[in-house]
Amino acid sequence: MAENLEEIIAINPGSTSTKLGLFRADEQVCAEALRHETSTLEHFRTVQSQLGFRLQAARLWSRARVEKPSAVVAVGGLLRPLPGGTYRVNERMLEDARANMQGEHASNLGCLMASGLAAEFGCGAYVVDPVSVDEFEALARYSGHPLIQRRSLSHALNIHFVARRAAKEVGLPLEQSSFIVAHLGGGISVAPVHGGRIIDVNDASSGGPFSPERTGSLPLQEFITLCFSGSYSQEEVRALVMGKGGLVAYMGTNSAERVEAMISSGDTFAREIYEAMAYQIAKEIGAMATVLAGNLTAIVLTGGLAASTMLTGWITERVKFLAPILLYPGEDELRALALSALRVLRGEEQAMEY
Repeated sequence: MAENLEEIIAINPGSTSTKLGLFRADEQVCAEALRHETSTLEHFRTVQSQLGFRLQAARLWSRARVEKPSAVVAVGGLLRPLPGGTYRVNERMLEDARANMQGEHASNLGCLMASGLAAEFGCGAYVVDPVSVDEFEALARYSGHPLIQRRSLSHALNIHFVARRAAKEVGLPLEQSSFIVAHLGGGISVAPVHGGRIIDVNDASSGGPFSPERTGSLPLQEFITLCFSGSYSQEEVRALVMGKGGLVAYMGTNSAERVEAMISSGDTFAREIYEAMAYQIAKEIGAMATVLAGNLTAIVLTGGLAASTMLTGWITERVKFLAPILLYPGEDELRALALSALRVLRGEEQAMEY
């Protein structure tokens, strides 16, 4: 096995997979997405009960590739609201993850898996930019009623990562940049990122544009009527909003590739729905531009859907008057995790305490 040269294991647990990567300094040695069949996951009553199964799979993968890593780093989950950055895993974090503090999600397993692997290898465990990163300014917190406060929940890891990348590309220090970053995936987060801070963002589980699986914002009066119609339980309503909304509800699929194939075959309804999603994304970008008073360095489109030239073309046509468009298709979250841990190992950044 290779001699330890700043070797870092990165972990990103998702709903039906666990992505693992091994990095040597800033170079990716290997990466793999361990797929978990629905039939297997159905045996687990909760996401938390999957921990032993997923950790064992990650343990076997890691043992075959590295003897003594310098760090294990994972995506953070729905933890307490906190500033962006790299956090050392501690017992308080583990307790909050087990309790699903802001909701149940596979990302809550990240710190638990990192802690388990790091204990075995005798190295440090970290998480980076949890979903619960909160860098909101005061005005962004108001919802319209004091019983409900807007929460900062977003694809913070990828948003921060591509903001750094974009600042480097345009030749500006991150602290002097102002981007709108639209993370386009199964859920969609559109964020004004000012000086590297996510100062506002739609909650991808509750608002903003509809996405392949989520409804985004809904007309409230009609939604209230639906909730009290007696036709749906609370769990069923939640599933309609997150999991069975968006393209799934309209088209019966969460696959953008399948929808584009339908459009190519002449399906005008599929085209209208897909273009409506682009329309809503563009509208959200325009709304977030007002947060920055129109002073934009660039608009960044990222995430899996950013690979669709059809979708990004429609979005670009509507927002190009605001600022230049930068396209970073996909999401390189394993690399984002590893580079953040590397900065800590090299003393370029201080790990924060949760």
